Amino acid sequence: MRVLMVAPGTRGDVAPMAGLGKNLLEHGFEVSIVANAAHAPLITAAGCNFHELPGDMSELVNPAAPGAKPSASQLRWYMRELGTYFDSAASGTLEAAERGTDAIMANSVAPFAYDVAEALGIPAIGAHLQPTEPSAAYAPMVLGTARSFGSLGNKALGYLINASKAPYDPPAARIRASLGLPKRTRASAERQRRRANAPVLHGFSSAVVPRAADWRSGVSNCGYWWPAIDDAWTPPTELVDFLADGPPPVFIGFGSTAAMEPDFMLDVARRSGRRTILQGAPGVSEPDVLGIGPTPHQWLFPQMAAVVHHGGAGTTAAGLRAGLPAITVPIFTDQPFWSARVHALGAGVEPIKYKDLSVIRLATAIDQALVSDHYAANASHIARLLDAEEDSTLPVVRTLREVARTR
Repeated sequence: MRVLMVAPGTRGDVAPMAGLGKNLLEHGFEVSIVANAAHAPLITAAGCNFHELPGDMSELVNPAAPGAKPSASQLRWYMRELGTYFDSAASGTLEAAERGTDAIMANSVAPFAYDVAEALGIPAIGAHLQPTEPSAAYAPMVLGTARSFGSLGNKALGYLINASKAPYDPPAARIRASLGLPKRTRASAERQRRRANAPVLHGFSSAVVPRAADWRSGVSNCGYWWPAIDDAWTPPTELVDFLADGPPPVFIGFGSTAAMEPDFMLDVARRSGRRTILQGAPGVSEPDVLGIGPTPHQWLFPQMAAVVHHGGAGTTAAGLRAGLPAITVPIFTDQPFWSARVHALGAGVEPIKYKDLSVIRLATAIDQALVSDHYAANASHIARLLDAEEDSTLPVVRTLREVARTR
């Protein structure tokens, strides 16, 4: 069975799909992943076929400086560029699917993939890295807040947001028109899929995000789809020597957001007085501080004492898997949600709002996370739960085989 994974977004959106794809290959599936060109090495290293989506999402996720608000013109530019990005992604998805596939798996920002699947007469499955189904338990991700609005408010807002306009609506409408499909809004198409109980698979664990009681039966938590290990990667000698030269250091890194300037991170490390690894600050080298470039978290994190990060889904998962206390600085989209989940689980200190970020505040939070054994103990407990879970590939295999039988 040929499976096409549609993964517009940053590395954090693509790495779990590449890891899942590598595992699906072992179950006899042929896997292709459509993503931006920057992620081609990640995909091909996992053994999957790569199809290019034009554009680069990383150019659109760089936030303003802490405490600064984007202007109206900046917001208009952002929405315009986001619309252009998704329009290119829709065209790239159609082109990849027309090369031949038996099923499509689409992430939460690729609703046009369902229109492509409809035109080709093949099944489409949601493969989401965040909970997007309206529920009483969780407020909508796109609000960019961890605040709960109560059970009624959370669910009502979820349906309202899903019915609202989004940057990928015009591309979806264009794709439907180009394929001769009847007019249907993205919101009405989503309602139709809910009524049909279409499958949505979550690439995260119920130990971190308990399944909401009011989700329909077609929505399921599979467990984390861990990034594939690149057997060709080897750590730099300088990093190996630094790790061997003292106690486990603190990790500071903010993923694709590039939210922290190297000088800011270095000031935090000096202020905390702890051995520190700075990801995104190559060239920094002091007796107790080392800057590094891209490094697999599954290799690095087990050697850390704590992780400071932006609350991205993948980094959050990697930190919990390694049993590390977390200090999070969420910025936008789903980051406040994941940061709040870590704090609620007792595996991290209270998140620092990006607008309130300062060197002193972040250094103090690092001390708080490490002085008490409470956070490390809870993080280790979550790590044991994750380690004991069923292989997260198996629910995907079962779903793919089921949709193939019912075609």
